[in-house]
Amino acid sequence: MVEVFRCKTRPLYYCERDFSALRSALGAFLSEKMGLPLHEGDHFHPQENIEKMARGEPLTDQDRLPWLLKLHEVIERERASGGEAFVACSALKRLYRQILLCGSKALDSSNSPDREVLPPTPPHVLFLFLHGDYDLIQQRVSARRGHYMKADLLRSQFALLEPPLEEENVLPLDLSRSISDLATEVQGHIVRLKTST
Repeated sequence: MVEVFRCKTRPLYYCERDFSALRSALGAFLSEKMGLPLHEGDHFHPQENIEKMARGEPLTDQDRLPWLLKLHEVIERERASGGEAFVACSALKRLYRQILLCGSKALDSSNSPDREVLPPTPPHVLFLFLHGDYDLIQQRVSARRGHYMKADLLRSQFALLEPPLEEENVLPLDLSRSISDLATEVQGHIVRLKTST
């Protein structure tokens, strides 16, 4: 998923999905085309997570927590600077997306019996949800070289996936299309968002 955030009135964009090669390619393309920084989520994983994925073991929620909190810090720095940026990561569950936006408050909310309701996704945040059929994604992930995540982990990520809801400010993107077509759609959507706010 490419997460898009607008800091104050400036956006931050999230590329989100469960296959880093495709997510990173779109994030890099958009970053270059739009002249915005890209924060690649894979670079923020603790070494233990990298080793676990390299062994073909799926990450647990507990494994992902320090990584998600680190990405939340990156997002908060971007918000504070007032700049636009892309963050590319596998925010597979709604809770993960809430942690990206709210940090540890999302955990407090999900664990409390009172279940404090977190605010909805702010309008200055856009999630780009990359979706496609398993076989297409498996083929692309298997073809990549030099990444620590084994293609065998794709099935576990599909099992965890909670597709973003419309209320999460999401733009679904079909991966059967070319990166340049997807980028054109994203740019047009962002222009419309900026003119409507």
